[in-house]
Amino acid sequence: MYDIAVIGGGINGCGIARDAAGRGYSVCLAEMSDLASGTSSWSTKLIHGGLRYLEHYEFRLVRESLEEREVLWAMAPHIVRPLRFVLPHHAGLRPAWLLRLGLFLYDHLGGRKLLPPTRVLNLKTDAAGAPLKDDFRKGFEYSDCWVDDARLVVLNARDAADRGADIHTRTQVVKAVREDGHWRVTLRDLRTGTERDIEARLLVNAAGPWVDKVLGNAFGQNGARNVRLVQGSHIVVPKLYDHDRSYIFQNSDGRIFFTIPYERDFTLIGTTDRDYEGDPAKVAITPEESAYLCAATGEYFKKPVAVEDIVWTYSGVRPLFDDGASKAQEATRDYVLREDGKPEDGVLVNIFGGKLTTYRRLANSVLQKIEGALGAKGPEWSGSKPLPGGDFPVLDFAGQLDALKRRYPFLDDGTALRLERQYGTFALEILGNAKTFADLGRDFGAGLSEAEVRYLMRREWAVSAEDVLWRRSKLGLRLTVEQVEALGDFMSDLMASAA
Repeated sequence: MYDIAVIGGGINGCGIARDAAGRGYSVCLAEMSDLASGTSSWSTKLIHGGLRYLEHYEFRLVRESLEEREVLWAMAPHIVRPLRFVLPHHAGLRPAWLLRLGLFLYDHLGGRKLLPPTRVLNLKTDAAGAPLKDDFRKGFEYSDCWVDDARLVVLNARDAADRGADIHTRTQVVKAVREDGHWRVTLRDLRTGTERDIEARLLVNAAGPWVDKVLGNAFGQNGARNVRLVQGSHIVVPKLYDHDRSYIFQNSDGRIFFTIPYERDFTLIGTTDRDYEGDPAKVAITPEESAYLCAATGEYFKKPVAVEDIVWTYSGVRPLFDDGASKAQEATRDYVLREDGKPEDGVLVNIFGGKLTTYRRLANSVLQKIEGALGAKGPEWSGSKPLPGGDFPVLDFAGQLDALKRRYPFLDDGTALRLERQYGTFALEILGNAKTFADLGRDFGAGLSEAEVRYLMRREWAVSAEDVLWRRSKLGLRLTVEQVEALGDFMSDLMASAA
């Protein structure tokens, strides 16, 4: 008998599991695929206030998001880092006075302490203006943060497990029924097909884009439409400029998109906003979206971006609360929580909407409902403890990286940076007493060692090459087809020998 069973291993589900386990509740989480395999790994990778949300008067959401930037940075200074955004002024679109007002609010709504403030740029003299067309003379620069979104999910799951939660991936909730004042939940292991039952006093439906489908299939509540599925697509191209700042551009159609330095050698461009119908697992970028992002980027940069330049694309579905907004980009990014049932019967908490930046706030709101149903245990704590590997001062990432390179001088600069970014202080658990790269076992390419793969399988629920190359890392951008196949074969053999 668990206190809480959570359906969904995205950022909301794993954040709730971590918070609840840390307060002393017994927790079971079931994810039908891999952790962060849905919406949570297909974001623009930003911890941000949402400058454009001010236009829709979502001041509470913006303030909450701005406050969370430095909280999350302090919790995970290895996977979160500050990022400066350049907003070129474009005559005929949003006027300069409106941008100044928005950025003034952005600077002062959220209790900013460490992130540098907004400043005005002369794009004719500043390095940020060099890649842009000569039409752009003035710009604004402000702060937000970058995050490795999939690793944020995995580290929340890891911390939840370390605090006692049971995390089950490739496990589907096929049925949930109330029975004698609690829930009986049937779980199916999708690798073996076997089923088993667990019991829980309270259920949390954090299934993201599948939240309505879960309500229909597992709970028999068919026909509900609580979320609006909005497709967001991104493209990755060889890096467009050498400096480390990002750009936020405003298009004539009212949309906003970003270009962001990505994985050292690339630039990430996105996102789109379009309504989506169908299976969220089958979402894919359309030719129109690729062409749109290339053309939009070409409006700003001297060097045009062609579809042929794209080295990778990804597309995801955001489950936004269906508030009846006329346009996809106008739909609220806020979250809505709804309770079903009474404590004496077994409560179900459904989560609709939400965004990466405010996942911890959402989890805290869910815990308030859990406390109301089950009684309070431990106090609120999740923002005061680091995520695994993040137990070092927020401004000391460079010092941590230097120490890693001194201790393991055989690591090339790119691999050392990647390991420190992905694992922080836990990189030492992977590297151990190694004196050479060969001491780490088989070399799969691009700095991926057997020791790292074994760690990911043992500690982070990785079972396939895709898990390792696209969610635990982005080394899929660098490995050849043959190397990917070799990694998959190695992991399959390891899984079979352990069975």
